Amino acid sequence: MTQDSRWLITGGAGFIGSALAWELNCRGQERIVLADRLGDSDKWRNLVPLRFEDILDADDLLPGLEEDKFGEFTHVLHMGACSSTTETDASWLLRNNFAYSCRLAEWADFRKVRFLYASSAATYGDGENGMEDSLECLPRLRPLNMYGYSKHIFDVWMANRNMLDTAVGVKFFNVFGPNEDHKEDMRSLAHKAYHQVLKDGKVSLFRSHRPEWEDGCQVRDFLWIKDAVKMVLHLAESKSSGLFNLGSGGARTWNDLAAAVFRAMDRESNIEFTDMPEILREKYQYHTEADVGRLRDQGWSDDPTPLEEAVDDYVRNYLVPDHRLGD
Repeated sequence: MTQDSRWLITGGAGFIGSALAWELNCRGQERIVLADRLGDSDKWRNLVPLRFEDILDADDLLPGLEEDKFGEFTHVLHMGACSSTTETDASWLLRNNFAYSCRLAEWADFRKVRFLYASSAATYGDGENGMEDSLECLPRLRPLNMYGYSKHIFDVWMANRNMLDTAVGVKFFNVFGPNEDHKEDMRSLAHKAYHQVLKDGKVSLFRSHRPEWEDGCQVRDFLWIKDAVKMVLHLAESKSSGLFNLGSGGARTWNDLAAAVFRAMDRESNIEFTDMPEILREKYQYHTEADVGRLRDQGWSDDPTPLEEAVDDYVRNYLVPDHRLGD
């Protein structure tokens, strides 16, 4: 990473986008332009501690890039998207997550700018067809919701145009940590559980509706945000290309995560189980775990932060004092 680098981050006020800007600041990088739609949310608070050149409305970005209004960039980190797994407006998701991404990718490809974008583990659906991050596996994936499908078809679009020969798509698993406050229902369980404990003294988890899974033993690959952004920048700065799973590589249960929150809050564990809404039951993933072999093959050697350590950092240093990254 050199001081000549200049970074464009879409979704720059959002969870992962602002965390990437923070990590770049930690590495002495300030030649950063952010693009986002701030709306009436509080995600502007993620920007306050950050150092960057400019912030643009996401709707002004593409026309401005195509007219060369914003100068040259060495890297584009495309994190902007509607990330709600319960969003039902398919037309909006196609415009925002797919068509917008296509235009930005074409711009970067034409100008030979390093392009890395956020895909999602939601593209894998229920995991029946595997969670392998190879291009050869794309045709057999069956996402369970429209959000996952919007990400999947962009992966396919990139692959069909051979753009993944030079670009990188990262399939985030369950990322959690500071700067996610604005995400409402899409906040991590760690964030939700902390506030549930403050309010009610307990954490509510979905009951299992499959006999082979005990309540609370559904598993996810939980990835600490500080690990996630380091993985992204490792790939952005390498000569890697293609799709990459980004996760811890080890699945843990919802019960484990809830217990870690109680420990970090110095409280006794108190978990209740509620029925999962009917609308979610056929779209619910019972097991996700990232195979990070391809990431390791590209030189990533760090061990993931243990779940309990990450949750303790999150609760004590960010949720309790209401801090963002960089505060």
